[in-house]
Amino acid sequence: MNQASNISTSTSEILPKSYHTLVKVWLIIGLFMIFVQVVVGGITRLTGSGLSITKWEIVTGTLPPLNAAEWQEAFDLYKETPQYAKINQGMSLSSFKFIFFWEYIHRLWARLMGFVFAVPFLIFWQRKMLDKPLMRRLGIVVLLAAVVASFGWIMVASGLVNRPWVNAYKLTMHLSLAFVLYSYLWWTTLGVLQPDKKVIHNTLLKRWIKVIFVVLSIQIILGGIMSGMKAGLFYPTWPDMNGQWIPGVLTIADQWNVNNFVHYDTSPFMSALIQLLHRTTAYLLSGLIFWYFYKAIKMSTSPPFRVGIILLVTMLVIQVLLGIFTLINCVGMVPVALGVLHQAGALLLLTIVLFVIYQVVPTRN
Repeated sequence: MNQASNISTSTSEILPKSYHTLVKVWLIIGLFMIFVQVVVGGITRLTGSGLSITKWEIVTGTLPPLNAAEWQEAFDLYKETPQYAKINQGMSLSSFKFIFFWEYIHRLWARLMGFVFAVPFLIFWQRKMLDKPLMRRLGIVVLLAAVVASFGWIMVASGLVNRPWVNAYKLTMHLSLAFVLYSYLWWTTLGVLQPDKKVIHNTLLKRWIKVIFVVLSIQIILGGIMSGMKAGLFYPTWPDMNGQWIPGVLTIADQWNVNNFVHYDTSPFMSALIQLLHRTTAYLLSGLIFWYFYKAIKMSTSPPFRVGIILLVTMLVIQVLLGIFTLINCVGMVPVALGVLHQAGALLLLTIVLFVIYQVVPTRN
């Protein structure tokens, strides 16, 4: 019996109600806004803008400085930070306004997301357009958004004392939580857009797409740490690492100590280790996705699933190329455009993997 004959399709166990088109559009807009926020966050990080606003003012921080005195006050506060003292000493006010702009947009967009969520939510709730299962999920979305925002300030605060950059581990936590928020909202949106899907019952397809999801999640975390440590600047070559397959610093036993893991910016050890792990995981992930595509494309599956695996392979190739081009152009500084595209590509790849997973698991309220 061939593998395809083990595939069967059935409707999901519980069929949710059909939601109003406006609710669907609202959720898609929410996803788009989170995606944009991740992109703007990448620009903020790569332009060194994240520490330009030294206060966390949820309400009063909505407005930027409106006159010369307010701009000077904001600039004076920035001059008290380690980043100014150690990196941007002598920066002009116009240069400060540039980095202030990106951090301000990042925070303003977050506030706008809250507004776009709250107003339609109240209208839909009043008109009984949201059922209890969806209300519960949206409540979790709100909690996740609050956690992401809180870790955003914890991340920024880590760069306002002693060090000129935010802590790479805290940056990774903030980025990872943003990805979790996006993923949960995307999964919720899939339930609204495709409530009566046909589930593909195949153990291989179900098990290995989950493995791919786990490996991709690890890769995203490694990418966040690598980005926070600016590890690409130390080994901007591919496929080797400055002429070596395993950097020599990783072969020195004394380098494997707690201090190098905690104070990662005092030695090239962690940059070498994280970049090696990020590369290795990329090879593993690529192999898994190509193998999965090879197995899945020969089976009898649903049209959405087939579209999903084709998009998966396509996005993988794009993401790998973006990673390579970003790396080899890390000469002196990380290229902003390529770095941001690579980060956005990771989120798109995660989006597709979750879509494929959704096609092979039952829907439950």
